[in-house]
Parts: sequence; C-alpha cells; structure tokens
Amino acid sequence: METDLRRTASNGSAVHTAEFIVSSARLGELFECSALLRRTRQRAEQIVEEAGELLAEALREGDTGRAQRLGEQLEEARRSYAKVLNAYMILSRRISDERQEILQAQIERDRHADLSGAA
Repeated sequence: METDLRRTASNGSAVHTAEFIVSSARLGELFECSALLRRTRQRAEQIVEEAGELLAEALREGDTGRAQRLGEQLEEARRSYAKVLNAYMILSRRISDERQEILQAQIERDRHADLSGAA
C-alpha cells in the first residue's frame, strides 16, 4: 500500500483520491441527514393530518372554543411542516450538487490522466 501511495503521489492522483474520499464522506453524511429529515417530514405530515381531523371533529360537535384552539394548532403544525419540507428540499438540492461536484472531479481527473498517458 505504501508503494501505491508513493506512486500515485508522484502524478498527483493521491490528492484527487483524498478529495474523492472527503467528498464521498460528506455525501454519506448528507444522506444520513436526509434520512432523518425524511422521517421528520413524514411525522410532521401525520401531525398536520391528525390536527385537521381533530379540528373537523370539534367543528362537527359545535365546540367553537376547542375548534378555535385546534385551528391555531393546525396552522402552527402547517408552518412547522413547511419548515421541515423546505429543509428537506434544500438538503436534497445539496446532495444533488455534491454528486455533481464528485462527478465533475472524476471527469477532470480522468481527463488529466488521459492527457498524461498520451504524452
């Protein structure tokens, strides 16, 4: 392994390999965050649905005081859901960008390797 690192270091690909490892690790962390946010988003969606059902029940029963409180809670649940959804979308875009950066770095590395081999 030591000789492999020395050999790759001479043509600069050790740096590319290290950058790829860091990018891959960062992408892995983003995927973990995405999984957590996806579960949070699903739970927030359930909470909104449950709050809507409770509000509908209070309205059917004619309990205006309870309906007012539940209406306020439903709006708060919707605002919170929107925040979670927004964070999920931002993270999804970041994952896409990170993938693109990794692919671009690989293309550049391959292009340089092809040019080095042709010389």
